[in-house]
Amino acid sequence: MQKQPTLATLKDLIAQSEIDTVLVCMVDMQGRLMGKRFHAEAFLDIAEDETHCCNYLLATDIGMATPDGYASTSWSRGYGDYVLKPDLTTLRLVPWLEGTAMVLCDVLDHHTHEPVAHAPRQILKAQIARAEAMGLSPMMATELEFFLFQGTHDQICANGFRDLRPISNYNEDYNIFQTSKEEPVMRPIRNHLRAMGVPVEGTKGEAEAGQEELNIRYAGALLTADYHTLSKHAIKEIAHQHGYAATFLPKWHHDRVGSAAHVHQSLWRDGKNAFADPDRPMGKSELMDHYIAGLIRYAPDYTYFMAPYINSYKRFARGTFAPTQVVWSVDNRTAAFRLCGEGTKGVRIECRTPGSDMNPYLALAAMLAAGLKGIEDKLPLPAPYTGDAYAKDDERHIPRTLRDARDALLASDMLRAAMGEAVISHYARAAQWEIDDFNRVVTDYEIARGFEQS
Repeated sequence: MQKQPTLATLKDLIAQSEIDTVLVCMVDMQGRLMGKRFHAEAFLDIAEDETHCCNYLLATDIGMATPDGYASTSWSRGYGDYVLKPDLTTLRLVPWLEGTAMVLCDVLDHHTHEPVAHAPRQILKAQIARAEAMGLSPMMATELEFFLFQGTHDQICANGFRDLRPISNYNEDYNIFQTSKEEPVMRPIRNHLRAMGVPVEGTKGEAEAGQEELNIRYAGALLTADYHTLSKHAIKEIAHQHGYAATFLPKWHHDRVGSAAHVHQSLWRDGKNAFADPDRPMGKSELMDHYIAGLIRYAPDYTYFMAPYINSYKRFARGTFAPTQVVWSVDNRTAAFRLCGEGTKGVRIECRTPGSDMNPYLALAAMLAAGLKGIEDKLPLPAPYTGDAYAKDDERHIPRTLRDARDALLASDMLRAAMGEAVISHYARAAQWEIDDFNRVVTDYEIARGFEQS
């Protein structure tokens, strides 16, 4: 894996005409990269300073519409600027784009130069700081599941998103022969990301036709979210370059398995896993018990950050490896929380709730907020669930709809205390807009079901 360039290294590459373009990016509410392409020489003029963007970039929906109802920005406030401050520790080369480098930016208020509280990267930074004040370092890893389809995004769009054809014809979970056929796409994804400095461990076929999974080595929480975002962006661009389309839509067909983004997490102290205690049952510490108890107690509160769209909730179905019941269990993929590495120094908790459409900064921040609250209040951990967690999924079901998740978000005193009133109101407004926008649309399902028989 190549080292990330320093600003001095980048200056040399620019002088040698090896780099001529720098992507200056922020992360939006949907977890996408937004920003500008700078000529490399012009980027050097602002690299240690700042540039600007319209503040509507943190108040749009997934289609880039500008709904009203946000306190931070609106037509009445004139849609002013935010400051983009390059975080030079995130400088990277972009191997699949000729002569291109990239940097991620922090988003600051144009007038005060204070961090924008509802910017996703800032929300995660705030929870990391909270953990560090307790002497703890959050370590996390995400899994990226997605589907590859024949034809580019542009071709599929031109066909009205109909007759979608996955890259393969059958469930390819761990299937080496089928994934060998997909290597013209997957091999460059792995190699380009490693060359970019993202510690990809590997890829595999997942449990549906055309479904893939990318695994990245664990890291600090902020780096993990950066890795996830860069990887998701790279997968789409590299697939497009090879004539295919990658989608992170959680549920593209009602008869197909959905895509997740499982999150593994632990807290470290003094360079060691603070979740590990070989003298306690399962090798897990009392600290870990409290953290998991917080995840469970407040799971409804933060589900919106795991599943932010209408479609997200189509994924939670029995017998699909997507959880339905808020319980923890030991190495059990039917539970929302799976204890991994039982009895080892790598013991950790995996949250299986997030869908492939999550914004990793928001999801990781929300889980940290819940887990840390569990530690602060010394919440007791219930006994682990055994057996099939789908069997009693009406006992404490994951919120069933985006409306339910929005209501739980608005009612969460824990998240208001952890993130602030303004942040919760901002993202609750985003949820409400998604609900309203969907409700105004007449779907193909409604027409086919009721055109003649209603």
